[in-house]
Amino acid sequence: MTTLDSKLNAYISGLGQNAKDAAKDLLTATTEQKNEALRASAAALRESKDALLAANKADVDSVADSRPESFIDRLRLNDERVEAMASALEQIAYLPDPVGRLLSTTERPNGLTIERVAVPIGVIGMIYESRPNVGADASALCLKSGNAVILRGGSESKHSTKEIVACMQKGLEAAGLPRAAVQTVETTDRNAVTALLHAVEYVDLVIPRGGRGLVELVRDEAKVPTLLHLDGNCHSYIHADADIEKSLEVVRNAKLRRTGVCGATESIVVDRAIAEAVIPRLADVMQGCELRGDAEARKIAPGLAEATDEDWSTEYLDTIASVKVVDGLDEAIRFVSKHSSGHTDAILTEDKEAARRFMTSIDSAVVMHNASTQFSDGGEFGMGAEIGIATGKMHARGPVGLEQLTSFKYLVHGNGQTRP
Repeated sequence: MTTLDSKLNAYISGLGQNAKDAAKDLLTATTEQKNEALRASAAALRESKDALLAANKADVDSVADSRPESFIDRLRLNDERVEAMASALEQIAYLPDPVGRLLSTTERPNGLTIERVAVPIGVIGMIYESRPNVGADASALCLKSGNAVILRGGSESKHSTKEIVACMQKGLEAAGLPRAAVQTVETTDRNAVTALLHAVEYVDLVIPRGGRGLVELVRDEAKVPTLLHLDGNCHSYIHADADIEKSLEVVRNAKLRRTGVCGATESIVVDRAIAEAVIPRLADVMQGCELRGDAEARKIAPGLAEATDEDWSTEYLDTIASVKVVDGLDEAIRFVSKHSSGHTDAILTEDKEAARRFMTSIDSAVVMHNASTQFSDGGEFGMGAEIGIATGKMHARGPVGLEQLTSFKYLVHGNGQTRP
């Protein structure tokens, strides 16, 4: 181990020990203390808006010439986005406290009463890229669910993250809670990620939120448990019995509202029965978006670019979408099942039975009927915010909010029973 590695591991261990100590204090924090910290953090974000926007401008300027506009959009903050961050913290304060929930009670024949209650996970490592608001959302959700968090944002958002964490720590102090409940890894050394993934003595769970490269790194390197969020290769299928006008509006929103979010539709699947009516209109309503079609779609609309096999499995995060023509519901289900990343997929149809079959057959974390895939979001699901979209099947799936950031333990009440 080099001297640099020793220093880096010592640094991460220090953050980990501080977080572990803070997590113990949070076990006895009251709901009102946590809510007070969230409200005070929201106030600090508003009061520090000018400093935060200046820090964010420094981040944006540092990568403006080397990253696509979709990336810059994820990174950029403005007055509205700062206010949205602050409002999200206040919304989380209004939500029920997930800690201490009685999940089940069992009365045993021997008189023992066994309760299963929700408890915090402990220390969470949050590794994410580009979007500064993820730091605020993750901090707030971890705090409300009684967890300490160590943030490791992307190097491109380092100034913004530092300001956001400072605001969160002001809120913690105002409520009499430890500042170390929210910390950030300030070094941009990429080996810090590996050090965090190996910190089994301190970290109980790591959650990555970013591109496939980051998620695969976490999956392959982690020695601590992980909650994975794979890429969002989302599909919108326009069924033969779709309301065409409604569907075109939904698909436009699903793709172009914000192209850089993981819930953006990347592949538009069109039923052959209505392809002649839909695809020319699709090219019209998706102005500014490059559409890459299969041979049949290009025959109907010659202006479409040619799609390759790679396009069907690509998360563009940009103003690009692939267009695939399928021969009915069964082929649509096969196509989406093969190429989806398991994040969010949608069917657009007025046929309830077709919708039921699609929603039952598609094994994604979120499946929608007649709605934009961009609704796949913790805030839109009533969670106040989300720490990510889990695409695995264990512990949590879909938007990860307060309830998913708790574990449970058993409380057993007796009256002197002994086991024979």
